Amino acid sequence: MAPVGVQSIFHRDAEGAAAAAAAKEHVPYILSTASSTSIEDVATANGNGKRWYQLYWPLNEHNDITVSLLKRAQLTGYEVLVVTLDTYILGWRPSDMDNGYNPFLRTDNIGVELGFSDPLFRKHFKDKHGKEIEDDMGAAAAEWSQIIFSGRSHSWKDIQFLQEHWEGPIILKGIQTVADAKKAVEVGVQGIVVSNHGGRQLDGSVASLDQLPKIVDAVGKDLEIIFDSGIRCGADIVKALALGAKMVLIGRPYIYGLALAGEGGVSHVIRALLGELDLTLHLAGIPSVSRSDLNRDVLVRE
Repeated sequence: MAPVGVQSIFHRDAEGAAAAAAAKEHVPYILSTASSTSIEDVATANGNGKRWYQLYWPLNEHNDITVSLLKRAQLTGYEVLVVTLDTYILGWRPSDMDNGYNPFLRTDNIGVELGFSDPLFRKHFKDKHGKEIEDDMGAAAAEWSQIIFSGRSHSWKDIQFLQEHWEGPIILKGIQTVADAKKAVEVGVQGIVVSNHGGRQLDGSVASLDQLPKIVDAVGKDLEIIFDSGIRCGADIVKALALGAKMVLIGRPYIYGLALAGEGGVSHVIRALLGELDLTLHLAGIPSVSRSDLNRDVLVRE
């Protein structure tokens, strides 16, 4: 399940409901840094499930806050670090601007709870402003948003800092070119997510599915390759796996389920996707998802 932030705007049970459903359906859950539920509370909801942590990466001047986030995640059982590279600033989103809406600039914890619950950020805010977060939540939300969406990206050499402070696999999310995929191999990460952020970051960006086979051909033997952006049904999963992805992420579909029916809605969406995946394979005469059975030979593109 892809990292999706601000889930409390869809359902009152928010990320906790999605994480609980993921555990129930035996699907890994990726927690977004833009969550409206704390790292610790999501871990509790997820129980014995598999969970990963997605990082919106603060600048080097806030390395102490980055380390704090990573420590909290590791202490509560998140096994994989997913580092988003394409969202160091929010993209041009006309519908949000038309509505005058930014979920990160409110006087509540929507989208900023990981900061509000972080001891290093709380100290930073108090030292800078001379008051607690609860005394001025609007200013605190703006401060946290500026830290995680700073407008400046990291360099490839900064990956080493994460490797020094994370015990486990590191996956880079937002890779769209062969050149960047090869660079990911060079810096020694374990995987990449071929993704254009669901089309929400760069208008007119190349389709991730078009880039997937090129990247697989270039680095598929060196990295675990995950596909994201556009999975809506079981047939989509089959196509991505056939093109070489090791696994796929789903985002909007499970959020639709969350909005309609909370935890039960998320479980329903997961089961429906898995059911359609099985049925698609069956009707196509493909016996399994192993590479020997499911590969580009079963696809036709005209």
